[in-house]
Formats: sequence, structure tokens, C-alpha cells
Amino acid sequence: MREGSAIRVWDGPTRIFHWAVVALVFMSWLTQQEDWMAAHKISGYTMFAALLFRFAWGFIGSETARFSHFLVSPRAAFAHLRHFIRREPDHRIGHNAAGGWMVLAMLLALAVQVGTGLCANDQVRVEGPLAEWVGPEWSDWLSHVHAVTFTVIEVAIVVHVAAVLAYALVKRHNLVIPMITGRKRLPSNAPAPRMRSPVLAAIVFAFAGAVVAWVVLLS
Repeated sequence: MREGSAIRVWDGPTRIFHWAVVALVFMSWLTQQEDWMAAHKISGYTMFAALLFRFAWGFIGSETARFSHFLVSPRAAFAHLRHFIRREPDHRIGHNAAGGWMVLAMLLALAVQVGTGLCANDQVRVEGPLAEWVGPEWSDWLSHVHAVTFTVIEVAIVVHVAAVLAYALVKRHNLVIPMITGRKRLPSNAPAPRMRSPVLAAIVFAFAGAVVAWVVLLS
């Protein structure tokens, strides 16, 4: 098929979330390394709100942001990977079959990280807002899970970056630029995905922020 004009495939809220997660994961790592625990908590609370937004946006957001759009059967994902070395034009609107599962895995790992962080403690002076609710034994165990999960996230990041580079080198697919600009050059007859209003995204994020504030203040 002949390539036509650039089509908008990613909405602003999805792109902002993507790059915000990159910044927040780095900030969480840095504040932990430097023992800036007040800033570490802020980073975690912001990630909490961002994840609440993204899970909600996965059901009511723009077409390419919805889980129903990019989560396919595992068989389809493996079939996609079997044909990875085949060089072909990138006409996919949104995440590919394998990438969709990677997105879900990363979201779930981040959710576990945030959830355990809310209940964790450093056995010295800092504890999450829900640590007293779960009790010292559970808090200690969840602190261990919190540490292990971050290692899992680091591995997932390496896999993700390696996959993006592999697509660029092997298939000549640039996955980064569309996530920056929101647009991708596709065949002229490709349907543009339906986009939701950024006002709706702002309302959803405000609600997510209110939920986080309620959880933190409740403690």
C-alpha cells in the first residue's frame, strides 16, 4: 500500500503519561539512592496518580490507548515475534501484538511497586502512609517485595529499550518519534483512530489525584 500523510495515532495524554513514567522511575531511583525520602514519596504519589489515570484511560480513553485495542491473544503475540526478522512496512496503528503485552506487564509491575511502597518502611525513620494499617510484619515483607519489584522493573526497562532498538535496526520501524509527535506516516487509506478530548483526560487525572490525596490523608 502506498504511504500517505502522517496520521495522529497517539493522543497527548497517553504520550505525556509515557514520558512522565520515564521521568518518575528515574526520580524514584535517584531519590532512593540519595536517601531523599521526602522527594521519593512525592515521586511515588505522582506515579500512583499517573497509574490510576492510565488504567482508567485504558477503558475510556482514545482508541489506541484502550486495552481492548492492543491486547490480543498470546498466540498472536508469539506469531508476531516469530516473524520479527521479516522486514516490512510499519502499518500498525498503536501497539503491536507483542508490545501490547509488554505495556500491560510494565503497568502491572509499576502498580505492584506503588502498592508495596505505600505499605513499606526502611526500618529506621521512613514508612509509607499505609504501613501502620498492614502492621509491622506485613510492612517488612512488602518492603522486600518493593525492592525486588524495582529490580524487575529495571529488567523490563532494559528489555523495552532493547526491543525499540531492535525494531529500528532490524525492521526499520521508528517507535520513538510517534510517541513524541503523536503522528505516524501510514497508507492513505488507513483509518485514523478515534481520539478522546483532553478535557476528559484532565478530569480523569484530577479524579486520580483526589484518590491519591484521600489515601495519603487517610493514613
